[in-house]
Amino acid sequence: MPNPNSPFHPILYVRGFAMSRGEIDETTADPFCGFNLGSTVYRAVPDRERAPRKYVFESPVIRLGSDFGYRDVYEDGYDLLDPEWLEGGERTLTSRSIIVYRYYDEASTLLGTGKTPSIETFATKLGELILKVRDIVCSNPENKISPDDFRCYLVAHSMGGLVCRAFLQNAKLDPKKAVRFVDKFFTYATPHNGIDVLGGNVPSWLKLGDTDNFNRERMADYLAIDKDVFKKTERVDWLPEARFPSSRVFCMVGTNRTDYEAAMGLSRTFVGHGSDGLVRVENAVLTGLKAGGKPGDPCAKAYTYRAHSGSLGIVNSEESYQNLTRFLFGDVRVDIHLDVDEIRVPAALEEADKKGKVDALYQVELLASPRGKMWYLTRRIAEEDSVSCFSHKAYRASKDGVWKYLSSVFLANRARVNKTRTSLSYSLTLGIRVPDYEVDRALWFHEHYEGSYLFRDGLVIELVPPQNIGDAWQVRYAWQGQTVQSANTPVDAEALTKGRVEVTIPFDSGKAPGIVGKLRFVLTAWNADAALEA
Repeated sequence: MPNPNSPFHPILYVRGFAMSRGEIDETTADPFCGFNLGSTVYRAVPDRERAPRKYVFESPVIRLGSDFGYRDVYEDGYDLLDPEWLEGGERTLTSRSIIVYRYYDEASTLLGTGKTPSIETFATKLGELILKVRDIVCSNPENKISPDDFRCYLVAHSMGGLVCRAFLQNAKLDPKKAVRFVDKFFTYATPHNGIDVLGGNVPSWLKLGDTDNFNRERMADYLAIDKDVFKKTERVDWLPEARFPSSRVFCMVGTNRTDYEAAMGLSRTFVGHGSDGLVRVENAVLTGLKAGGKPGDPCAKAYTYRAHSGSLGIVNSEESYQNLTRFLFGDVRVDIHLDVDEIRVPAALEEADKKGKVDALYQVELLASPRGKMWYLTRRIAEEDSVSCFSHKAYRASKDGVWKYLSSVFLANRARVNKTRTSLSYSLTLGIRVPDYEVDRALWFHEHYEGSYLFRDGLVIELVPPQNIGDAWQVRYAWQGQTVQSANTPVDAEALTKGRVEVTIPFDSGKAPGIVGKLRFVLTAWNADAALEA
């Protein structure tokens, strides 16, 4: 029978990398391994006489408790998961429990031997922890869950995501098949394709502090990446669908390198632009891998202007928390795609373009925020090195135009500002820039303005999900232009597979230079026991 507590399942938090002995001891001394840290930032106010207004994010642990009734597993100074807890004591956990996987305890000099186990050991023991949580939760009659129907969530920061992936992907590290009890997997700033410094991957011989865990050859081994796939692609950001579905994974990507202070700022210097200070933007996402080594669908992803960790880190941010909770508990999933149908080069380049001499790098920006909120669910901006890119030659070589997956947005009925309105609504800004054109690999300066856009406009989209099985989605939108207006143009939702519909909204920037295309939204009923049809 279905789990009656769905979608509120236990959350297992898996922390990130600790390199030095001091860092390991520090993290083991913290009951939540950093997941309890919040942040305070400032927002500007219109009155110059007033100080900027503080904006406080309390921490993921506190917010999960206050917003959703989650609680930790500590009681009277003891860990309820510890087998030595109060001999003869009764251990009970609810489905709304937060469990911190303290995999560094054994490596610390405070609680362990001082010797760090391998990442394979961390992964295997994660599976054992999941089974232990299952047994305790299912033994509580108030939860009304049978062992077969138990489910949990994995939420991981940085290397913690690699520990989870090793468990999820490598069957040898999961002998008791605990993977079947994982419902969703969320990562913050995980180096899914390793860590690159000074333009190259961390070398395999760099054993200090187990830094070789981020070497792609080493990763391919413990992640059980098919050897032919790795040899062909030289990438390890693959998630075999046979082990865990890519549709149940979310990658939160940080784009702010400037606020990452690790190693007195040396890390962000060596890693360079287009990173969160440690992990490069393109290395922080995952793609499904089908049978036969064929690429599958990209995992859901969103971007935020946050550093890898620290007071302005990605974990302790409102934006990441909102993506996390909507992914875990939300009602509607919206995957946003861009289809480019036509690109018009400047008139002076038309002849050269016909001869195949023109090239350019197009940068696609995207910002999306829910109605009534003061933060972005995703933020991709050229100056923050988080844009989606494609070249003019790639456009010319394609027969059906260019397709780009931009981001995923999860919406929740609980988050509606006006509870009397049944719609879910958000605003989206789409910008497409071309920094420069090249003719025969030489920059073309004539009639070019730096920072100009081929297209930039705001869009308000309003979604009314089906209220009953068989009802249609009601979708309206409005391009903002120079004014703010409500969604007013109805659009048909084309049925895809059961429970999924597609909405297409066209745009045309006009005369050359310009671009013609459409935004394509794939809507999916999320966390619904019964599929909603268009």
